[in-house]
Amino acid sequence: MEECIGMNGGGGTGEPCIASMVDYGSVESKRLYMARRTVVEMLIDRGYTVANAEVELSRTLSDFRAAFGEKPEVDQLRLIAGRASNPSRKILVLFSENIEIRKKNMVYLLSQIMNKEMLDRVILILQNKMNSYARKVADEHSVNVEIFPISDLLVNITKHVHMPKHEILTAEEKLQLLKKYAVENKQLPIMLENDAISRYYGLVKGQIVKVSYGGGGVIP
Repeated sequence: MEECIGMNGGGGTGEPCIASMVDYGSVESKRLYMARRTVVEMLIDRGYTVANAEVELSRTLSDFRAAFGEKPEVDQLRLIAGRASNPSRKILVLFSENIEIRKKNMVYLLSQIMNKEMLDRVILILQNKMNSYARKVADEHSVNVEIFPISDLLVNITKHVHMPKHEILTAEEKLQLLKKYAVENKQLPIMLENDAISRYYGLVKGQIVKVSYGGGGVIP
């Protein structure tokens, strides 16, 4: 870290220069770095095994730029992970180019997906806006496509200090809970499909989430 030098030519103050704290790299690479890191955490929280996860999560912004450059090629950022409980079932993460996604762009993106029969779903991260025709193509795709604007992934919302802990109940735990309280699914509080936590965990209708209040992590 740089040390500030006085204007009169005297010695350093011992304080770090503000110049050393300024990020002179591209905004695009920083946003992609932050989003990819959050996605790795999200996949792990969903029960997928991410290859070299420790390396991915320990990678600094400088490391990321050294590996992918100031203008990363989005094809190099894609991720694929298998379920810890069933490695043959996989999830694919794609990043779009920093352009408006129109119908033809979406058709091309989805045409690049191979071995669709092995995929549970696809996560597509948009760097720019998308029109309704492109959305329709994604909605009609044979594999479930989840779409996230990159701005939604710049921080991991589950690590916010005020965010309660969320745990997805297994099928067995769900049955035990319903039996214990003598209730049906429809009698429980409802989480909306577009809720940020619901989207983070990729929840589907019928799943039950245990919410524990009283402390969580802190956004670094």
